[in-house]
Amino acid sequence: MEKRGRGPGGKSPSNPAPQQPPVTPRRERRPSMFEKEAYAQILRERLRESFHDVQYVEPPFEDSAADVGKEWKSALAKLKFANSYRMEPLKKFQAHSVETKVQQVLKESLKDVKYDDKVFSHLSLELADRILSAVKEFGYYRYKFIIKILFIQKTGQAINVASRWIWDVAWDSWVAVKHEAETYVALALVFALYCE
Repeated sequence: MEKRGRGPGGKSPSNPAPQQPPVTPRRERRPSMFEKEAYAQILRERLRESFHDVQYVEPPFEDSAADVGKEWKSALAKLKFANSYRMEPLKKFQAHSVETKVQQVLKESLKDVKYDDKVFSHLSLELADRILSAVKEFGYYRYKFIIKILFIQKTGQAINVASRWIWDVAWDSWVAVKHEAETYVALALVFALYCE
């Protein structure tokens, strides 16, 4: 018996039969994770389907901070870093060594300087940059440094300086270095904050 389609005007033998969609090959059935060795196969498939171009690179600690910065700026644009899951620093901040270095920088920079508030506004910025570069040479990786420079004129007054921070007692630290001249006192505060 022949099937005939109906058109708008009734029975029409001229209408062709509807076309079947092309047959696609069947994919193999994925094994259940409860079958023997199926879980390992499922994991292998998932790992094969996913790919990562993430790298983690330890910085070279024997180089100076300025050289490392130049090399890393170009490398960071190309690389993505994976989380290191490091909760403690490779090298803990040592306040006594930083204190002697900052004291040396203050003595060299302020040995023949007289008090002048206009000069000190620019000099404080230059000193903070010098101290920051000197502290970065120690190679404390993943530490952020905050440097605060205070110049106080000696006119017979007293002064109290206070700071508040959210602080991790185990890894964060600070250094206060004082340089005293005839007409002023220079106080340099260096705060080292470890970033996990």
